[in-house]
Amino acid sequence: MANKKHESIKIFGFRKLTPFAKKVYNTVLSIPIGQVRSYRWVAKKIGKPHATRAVGQVLKHNPWPLIIPCHRVICADGKLGGYASGQKKKKTLLDLEKQIIKDMV
Repeated sequence: MANKKHESIKIFGFRKLTPFAKKVYNTVLSIPIGQVRSYRWVAKKIGKPHATRAVGQVLKHNPWPLIIPCHRVICADGKLGGYASGQKKKKTLLDLEKQIIKDMV
C-alpha cells in the first residue's frame, strides 16, 4: 500500500524538489484551514529546528500557493511574515479562512 503522505507528491510533480522542500510542503499541507503555524513550528516538525529561514525560502518559492497553503505560516511572534503576493493578500486569505470556519459551525 502506498504511503498517503507521498501520494500527493507524485500527483503534483514534486519529484524535482529537494527532500527538504518536500518535507516543508507536506508539513504545510497538514495545517488545518483557518489555523496558522510558525516557520519555527514547520522547521521543528521536519526535524530541522534551526532551519526557520530555509523553511521561509522554500515557501517563498511555492509554485502551488492555492494548493499548498503557505499563507498559513507566520512568524513565531505572531507577525504575518512574507508572502509572494504581499502581506495584504496573506491577511485577506487568513481572515477569509477564519470566517469560513466560523460560518460552518
